[in-house]
Amino acid sequence: MRTGVCYYPEHWPEERWATDAAHMRRLGLSVVRIGEFAWSRLEERDGSLSLDWLERAMNILHDAGLSIVLGTPTATPPRWMLDKYPDMLAVDAQGRRRDFGSRRHYCFSHEPYIDECRRIVSILAERFGEHPGLIAWQTDNEYGCHSTSISYSAQALAAFRGWCADRYTDIRQLNLAWGNVFWSMEYDSFEQIGLPVGTVTESNPSHQLAYWRFSSAQIRRFNRAQVEILRKLSPGRDILHNYMGNFVEFDHHELSRDLDIATWDNYPLGFLTRDSDDAEDQKLFLRTGHPDSSAFHHDLYRGCCNGRWWVMEQQPGPVNWAPYNPSPASGMVRLWGWEAFAHGAEVMSYFRWRQAPFGQEQTHTGVLLPNGDDDVAAAEIAVLNRELDELASLPANALTGNTVHPDDRIGGHASTVQSSVAIVFSYAGIAMQDIQPPGGSGYSSLDFCQRLYGACRQWGVNVDIVSPQAALDHYRLILVCTSTEDDAPLVEKLEAVRREQQPIIALFPGTGSRSSEYRIPDELPPGQFARLIPVRIVRSESLPLRTVLTASDATGRYLNCARWREHVNSPIEPRMRFSDGWGFHYEQERIHYINAIPDDPALRSLAGEWLQQAGLPCRDIGPLVRTQRIGPYRLAFNFGTQRVDLDKHLGPRLDFHHDTQVLIGSRTLDHAQVAVWVVR
Repeated sequence: MRTGVCYYPEHWPEERWATDAAHMRRLGLSVVRIGEFAWSRLEERDGSLSLDWLERAMNILHDAGLSIVLGTPTATPPRWMLDKYPDMLAVDAQGRRRDFGSRRHYCFSHEPYIDECRRIVSILAERFGEHPGLIAWQTDNEYGCHSTSISYSAQALAAFRGWCADRYTDIRQLNLAWGNVFWSMEYDSFEQIGLPVGTVTESNPSHQLAYWRFSSAQIRRFNRAQVEILRKLSPGRDILHNYMGNFVEFDHHELSRDLDIATWDNYPLGFLTRDSDDAEDQKLFLRTGHPDSSAFHHDLYRGCCNGRWWVMEQQPGPVNWAPYNPSPASGMVRLWGWEAFAHGAEVMSYFRWRQAPFGQEQTHTGVLLPNGDDDVAAAEIAVLNRELDELASLPANALTGNTVHPDDRIGGHASTVQSSVAIVFSYAGIAMQDIQPPGGSGYSSLDFCQRLYGACRQWGVNVDIVSPQAALDHYRLILVCTSTEDDAPLVEKLEAVRREQQPIIALFPGTGSRSSEYRIPDELPPGQFARLIPVRIVRSESLPLRTVLTASDATGRYLNCARWREHVNSPIEPRMRFSDGWGFHYEQERIHYINAIPDDPALRSLAGEWLQQAGLPCRDIGPLVRTQRIGPYRLAFNFGTQRVDLDKHLGPRLDFHHDTQVLIGSRTLDHAQVAVWVVR
């Protein structure tokens, strides 16, 4: 794994650039991202280009031994662009223009702006596409940030009407698909279709879902316009985009089809208030971030581009945008780097090189202070890079016979992450549940998926997060928790895997509960998924937040659930029942159906049961320690405050033996510390 940094040469005097580049190299950094917010300096007025400064910056960085990622500046159109196209701004659900003065002030459906993006990307690619220091392009920046995925502008409405005409061909087909006979919502032409906002009460969920699909497709179309130019004018360079955490406003799997690398921006402390609303979690993980937050997204984005992924922006200290912004615990910047390595990152890049003394992010820390001195993170980054170099230089391990691959330092993808557990993750399925939350107000299917991931990780196993289109034939435990859509191709794939590999497959509430047009399946939920296990959902109830339902079995085992429960009709006798007689856990031929939302202890219990049923080596390691296997290595991380003895905590079932030789760290883990060893 290489490390890098996000740098803004346009923010600093040119005479400082060489000093910065040399200092980056001294810290062990070897990748630098530049340019993604620089349009006003590249083109001060329409057609008045100023590119020489960028070439000088790239030459200085390259001469210092840094590899360059050049960002297309399309997330920040300059002010003159709005004078030229005053209608290019996005419009929010309340009809307000998203105006100039920050960033992401454009609508994905504005054709003249897309042409302007093609123009500036072509100019940059023609000038810099063959630069010897250039290794990759980043398209735009953080698509959808600040709630900009969906626009309700006149341009978006016109494009949506065209999208509907292409999808349905005949307005009668649209009326039928959307169920517009309900409340007399039928249209006579595609030109009558409006936006799914501003209605007296809630708009048609089919209309909302169609607009989500359209908006997601518009983002991919916008991105592809740039990708096509970069492929032509800058061959051999990777193309990537930086996604965000806890963000599902468009389908990342679809957009990633046009990329070489999926990257994401990781701010573990900034995300904490989104990762958990539990007061104890907020206190316990205040300075570390939740133990499963970064890992979840690492594995999610690892599944987007055939295993190739980076962290493009990594938090080095307090951020500026969360409800509160604490400092990381000593050691966490180093730990987050090793965590990315363990999940297969090719690059870990820090945001940003030097803290800005101006603009909206003045309190967002960098590797350097605003005056150019080292901030706290610089020392930890240097230690991380020395350790990565040390690990890459080790010869074959005589004790185990395993060879440490010499390319491990260069790219995480050289070491494979092998997982026997998969979570099937559907962006469209999450959008469906968000439109009409089945668990009541505040329920989040993304949150449930993250909790399920954490339940598996507590047993010490690697987990892949895969799209519904991914191959599933090498997994021994497959968890389906966000597939709201009645997905016949996925069902067929699961049936084939069941016949040939006989994995454990677990389905959760809401699976197959809506058609692709947001209708209840004619045969009732879970629709086609009932081919895997004979269950039918005849009722669904949501419950107040503090209402707890307890299920039990004949052995006296008790599991608690909350928020949402389904009533199942099935010839199968449930393994567990609630006190009112409703079933909870159904099983037939290694297929499980869970019809309610388990709490965290219940999820961990179920995950442990299924892992053992699948024959996978596992051990409950508790909520504060995490471990990950990559290639010949296993790593352990301590997010808790107490020292951990790895001999006792992991043991042989998780590859830690009495004679294990620890390469990085020690056999006991203090707070925010890491251990790395070779698996024998």
